[in-house]
Amino acid sequence: MQAQSADLLVRPVRARDLDSIIAIDAQITGIEKAEYWQERFHRYGERKRQPCFFLVAECDGGIDGFIIGEVRDWEFGTPACGWVFGISVRPEARLSGIGTRLLDALCNCFKNAGVSKVRTLLVFDDMLVMTFYRSQGMMAAPIITLERNLE
Repeated sequence: MQAQSADLLVRPVRARDLDSIIAIDAQITGIEKAEYWQERFHRYGERKRQPCFFLVAECDGGIDGFIIGEVRDWEFGTPACGWVFGISVRPEARLSGIGTRLLDALCNCFKNAGVSKVRTLLVFDDMLVMTFYRSQGMMAAPIITLERNLE
């Protein structure tokens, strides 16, 4: 059943949401990462440390998606901006506006924190995520990622 965006509440994460977040992530990635999500909740949700944000999309008492981000400044030589670290929506609830509502809510948090740009990173060939972010008006940034194997 797809959630209707009008019935959707985007709000800060609560401890009782963790099981749903773990389940959504496991459904999408195929890996259950309970410890990882508990640490993310502690860092971005529980401590209420600004400017970190961990929001969920709640519909009819259930969690249909979540988004995490924070304001970072002067990393990579750039002024303060909002960074989206993760966004996920239950596959059955996609195409109902939940991702857009989550991103809009996070962007409002960023604006209220005084920044005027939002950035994210994604795997180059993840067309689903790329398509979503492009549909939200996001374009390539003036940053290039570099990596080196440490083995």
